[in-house]
Parts: sequence; C-alpha cells; structure tokens
Amino acid sequence: MKIKDMPKEGRPRERFLKQGPEALSDAELFAIFLRIGTPGENAIDMSNRLIAEYGLDKLFECSLKELQKIKGIGPSKAMQILSMIELMKRHNNSKKPNKHIKSAKDVFDLVYEKLKDEKKEKFITLHLSTNNYVIKEEDISSGILNASIVHPREIFNPAIKNYANKIILVHNHPSGDPTPSEEDLTITNKLIDAGELLGIAVLDHVIIGDNKWWSWKERKFL
Repeated sequence: MKIKDMPKEGRPRERFLKQGPEALSDAELFAIFLRIGTPGENAIDMSNRLIAEYGLDKLFECSLKELQKIKGIGPSKAMQILSMIELMKRHNNSKKPNKHIKSAKDVFDLVYEKLKDEKKEKFITLHLSTNNYVIKEEDISSGILNASIVHPREIFNPAIKNYANKIILVHNHPSGDPTPSEEDLTITNKLIDAGELLGIAVLDHVIIGDNKWWSWKERKFL
C-alpha cells in the first residue's frame, strides 16, 4: 500500500505534525527522511525491512558503496543516509565544550566516537591554547598515512591561523591495534622538528585503536 493510500491519521507526516517526532517509530522517522520507497514497497515498509535486517547502528556504519548493495538503496538514498549521519556527527561535535587536555586519555575520550567506525586511517590535529584547552579540531587527511599526505604545511598552516600555541597529533588504526608503524614514528619526529622551528610545540601523538590508545608522550618519546 502506498503511503498516500493509508488513512490520513496513520501517515508519518500527519502524525509528526499532530503528535511530534517523539511519537513516531524509528521506521516512520526513517521513512520521512527517505521520502519514497521502491516499486511494491512504500517508504515505511522499506524502512522496517532495513532496520530489521541491519539495525540502525550497522546501517549507519556502511559506506556509500556498501549501502548501494542493499536492495532498494540507490545512489540518491545512500547519499541521503550518509548526509543524515554526517549532520548527526557534526551536531554532536558542536555540542562539545572546550576540552581541557591533561592526558592521552582526555584525547581518546574526545575523539574516539568520531574515529571508532572509520574504515580508513584519518589524521586530525587538536589545536590548543596556552592552558591546553582545545581551540579547534582540524581534519587533515583520510587514507593510508604517509609522509606525502601528512606534510608539515598541512599540519601547521591551520594551527598558525587559529593562533594555537601547541598541537596534538591524532590518527586511528582501523585494524584496532594502536601500535605505531615505522612510518608513524618517522612522521611524528618530522612534525616535532617542524613545530620546534615554528614555535608550536607538538605535545603528543595519540593513535586510536579499538577502545584503546597509544601515546607518544606516555611511551617517553617526548
């Protein structure tokens, strides 16, 4: 049955207007976002099927290519879903107060939710004030970490613009093992040397794994 053929009081949009979003099920909210279903399956039925088969958590962890392999999801719907997820992430990040960094665990607590489901290595920097409060979280690169991608220019130009006194380097290991590679160690040394020349201290390099981390400073490299 098409949604337009349903009794008016049972349609998600009408119920949303009358009772508010909290009255709707996950599938009904998802259906409002997707807008249309597929031939023979309305948006609510499709949403029920997707949530029952994958669950919201797994569905929201899929890549663009993985979503398009699911019956009923083409490029447009896949982009809609990923856009919704990205907005949720940005909203959550915007609500975070300025974090005072005192240890590698503070860094882990700040970025773990953002990095835990990443399927590629993602490199970010935390720009810090004199008192070690986070001024800004800067996304630097996404992909296999190497010296050509993580260049001092890409790291320190944003830090200078944000008047950062210090920075912390952060990246994830999708394998879940935060043990640094030789390339990780080489890049860190290079960036520490560059920071000394520019007067911007590199306080730490924290590698995020599966619910654990590795810290350059804790391992006495700094």
